[in-house]
Amino acid sequence: MRLTTKGRFAVTAMIDLALRMQSGPVTLAAISQRQRISLSYLEQLFGKLRRNKLVSSTRGPGGGYTLAKKAEEITVADIVISVDEQLDATSCGGKENCMGESTGPCMTHDLWASLNERMLEYLRSISLQKLVDDQLAKGVQIEEKASSRKPIATTPVLKPVRVNAPNSVFALGTGNFSK
Repeated sequence: MRLTTKGRFAVTAMIDLALRMQSGPVTLAAISQRQRISLSYLEQLFGKLRRNKLVSSTRGPGGGYTLAKKAEEITVADIVISVDEQLDATSCGGKENCMGESTGPCMTHDLWASLNERMLEYLRSISLQKLVDDQLAKGVQIEEKASSRKPIATTPVLKPVRVNAPNSVFALGTGNFSK
């Protein structure tokens, strides 16, 4: 059994999303920056999460992602399986041909298959809401969404200086300078 970064990052990003979506859709760029996960990787993961109806997207200014279901209805298993993470400790992928096509399961196949079931059962018992509540109990600070207004410049804006001089060598002879 191995849980790769695909599953770990998907769960982490979903916690981040659930924590912050009360003030509107959350951008992947913001999640990427906070969690230090590549934006292109998050785009791939959220494409799969959207196809599996765990998140929904809003396009345009002020757009981003929100949960498609309540956080208490989404389990860790839902998230991990949605991003195509394999939760299988058997060497045969559950096909019972551990030693080759015709030999059948290995001596430990039932052990690993049982571990798969327990692991899936455990991940199904943990909701996204529980993970969010755990983070809030730890004192995670949720910053307010940044205003869409442009900040007031603290330094003055310099305007270009106009010089009354010829703009080409041909204008020298005419005395007509552009202003």
